[in-house]
Amino acid sequence: MKKLGIVITDGVGYRNFIMSDFLTEGAQQFDAVTIYSGLPISAFPTIPQSKITIKELEVFVEGKLTWFFRKWKEVAHLQKHRSFYGMKDNLVTGYPKNNSARSLLVKGIYFFTRFIHSDDSILFAEKLQFLSFFNHKTTKSYSQLLQKDQPSHVFFTHQRPPYLAPFLHAVIQLKIPVSTFIFSWDNLASKGRMLGTFDYFLVWSHLMKAELLYFYPNVEKENVKVVGTPQFEPYVMEKYETKAVDFYRKFHLDADKKIICFSCADVSIGQNDPIVIQVIATAIRNKSISTDVQLIVRTSPAEDDTRFKAVRDEFPEIVWNVPKWILTREKHAESWSQRVSSEEDIKDLRSLLEHVDLNINMCSTMSLDFLLFDKPVINTVFGNIENGLYNDQRFLNYGHFKKVVDSQSVTIAQHATELIAQINEALENPKERTLQRKAMIDLQISEKLSGTSARIATTLSQWND
Repeated sequence: MKKLGIVITDGVGYRNFIMSDFLTEGAQQFDAVTIYSGLPISAFPTIPQSKITIKELEVFVEGKLTWFFRKWKEVAHLQKHRSFYGMKDNLVTGYPKNNSARSLLVKGIYFFTRFIHSDDSILFAEKLQFLSFFNHKTTKSYSQLLQKDQPSHVFFTHQRPPYLAPFLHAVIQLKIPVSTFIFSWDNLASKGRMLGTFDYFLVWSHLMKAELLYFYPNVEKENVKVVGTPQFEPYVMEKYETKAVDFYRKFHLDADKKIICFSCADVSIGQNDPIVIQVIATAIRNKSISTDVQLIVRTSPAEDDTRFKAVRDEFPEIVWNVPKWILTREKHAESWSQRVSSEEDIKDLRSLLEHVDLNINMCSTMSLDFLLFDKPVINTVFGNIENGLYNDQRFLNYGHFKKVVDSQSVTIAQHATELIAQINEALENPKERTLQRKAMIDLQISEKLSGTSARIATTLSQWND
């Protein structure tokens, strides 16, 4: 029997692979499908297909020794590729600011990996990391679970979460073929090491394939498949479509006015978001924006809207879309990962993409969402090391985003005056950058949105044979 094991690590993986067509397509390609979930079973809807089962994974809590070897591996990877701005920036921001016992250990790791960071040394650190939890009770429980289920292929929907390393270890020890999906467009050129070594890889684009082969030279190119990403597949699924009249009614919007949507980052990098929102709302009030417009703000799914209370009180005319993501588990090592999307929120997001006239965000993947619908996008980066604001201008130098800037598919606003001028330009000439937007989408997502899940399921089936 062909049995597929799917490892869902977090709420975004849930959205991409549970709320797209992937389960339906997977059930057609395999005799049985088991979801190994890093989320509680209660997070999942009732699944009518009898060949699909869900099993909740025991939560692994990383020990000190495991943490040390993982940190060594991840920092060494960043050191090896520090010539890339994103890697170097993560090294700088991750360097400890105090001298606690753990901070001193990290500083020691930084010191010796500055000189020793070959691929062999990174793989050695990974070997020690995996040996450190070899006899852990959670690792043993994972192995027993896999021996009972006997999947013929295991697919990780995210390549990075360290708390799933013991599950990958159990898969490898049992000699089960294992694959992963590169989770996001920025993961390879700016983030730390993957959680372990996989046999096969699914990627968004030919660009991502080239990045993967560069950063992980031990990967065989024939084991990397370009499939697109299910992240955007709901935008072509009929069940998530909303008519314009229903969109305007739900958010109490004026159909005679154009709409600006500001989409927030989470608080860790979106610290200037309230300032930008205030600039836009003030410009609407004093009519610095020449078109008659209204503003809707979509907050990050990773948090609620409490940090925007002051701006909400000051500008009650702003419409707010707080994503309906449900926290399924508290007291988790990465609590944000335990938030899952509702079907209503996917509909809300798609309706924003379809019906607003302009998007503004801080260098977010949301730029791609709006480019898919040929909407003008402005990226705001108000902060730098001189002006005292959170330094978001540094993100312009990250490898994945520098390509966006160079493509001229978006405009970049570094202060309020630039932002207002670009808003007026975008609303007056919305199709001016259509060709650049299409070129950027073709670069970042090399396959059509429709059929993404089918491509992934077919590829996994082929790798199973």
